[in-house]
Amino acid sequence: MKVDILAIGAHPDDVELGCGGTIAKLISEGKKVAIVDLTQGELGTRGTNETRAVEAAEASKILGISARENLKMKDGFLLNSEEYQLEIIKVIRKYQPEIVLCNAIDDRHPDHAKASKLVSDSCFLSGLIKINTTLEGVEQKFWRPKQVFHYIQWKNIEPDFVIDISGFLDKKVEACLAYKTQFYDPNSTEPMTPIATKDFLDSLTYRAQDLGRLSGVDYAEGFTTEKYLALKNFDGIIF
Repeated sequence: MKVDILAIGAHPDDVELGCGGTIAKLISEGKKVAIVDLTQGELGTRGTNETRAVEAAEASKILGISARENLKMKDGFLLNSEEYQLEIIKVIRKYQPEIVLCNAIDDRHPDHAKASKLVSDSCFLSGLIKINTTLEGVEQKFWRPKQVFHYIQWKNIEPDFVIDISGFLDKKVEACLAYKTQFYDPNSTEPMTPIATKDFLDSLTYRAQDLGRLSGVDYAEGFTTEKYLALKNFDGIIF
């Protein structure tokens, strides 16, 4: 299955939190999007592997993505290893995305920065013809995405560009709240975590609103890029 965008996260819910509004908008415009979670989030304080899988499936329905899979790498112990690189190369070659969206280049959770570099390196290696991979017994064709963009997570990283998600913030929040065990619930008896607070839930709106304020729209999501973006003209730019 070829998709336009492949969104990759270290944990289930990373993609929804980092770029859920962008994904919802792209899908509304007819783009095909797939999500790959590297781990099951098994070290998370709240919830279990099983609940996270159910929640990820529900979030996928809300966003309307074309496919989702979990590579079941070790949560908390991601390594930029040959083994993990080859697993990611396989999914890049499987979905043949034009654009890959992945974790923040620096963040509070160490897995996020590790996943950022791991995915970035794998995107490059996936384009090398002499790296051989097979999927279900079939030899895969080499493939390198045209762009790798990193969404912003806990830390307020200065974005290289933003995507206007006005009209899609509610869909993003709905997809995030599908992870019922992870986020704010005043009736929950599970231990409190930094992302389970009401302030964190509110931050999904006020951070998007602030990026929107700075870019002249209602709400926006920010990204960093690994290379310059070349515009053919000024069409589509919001002044």
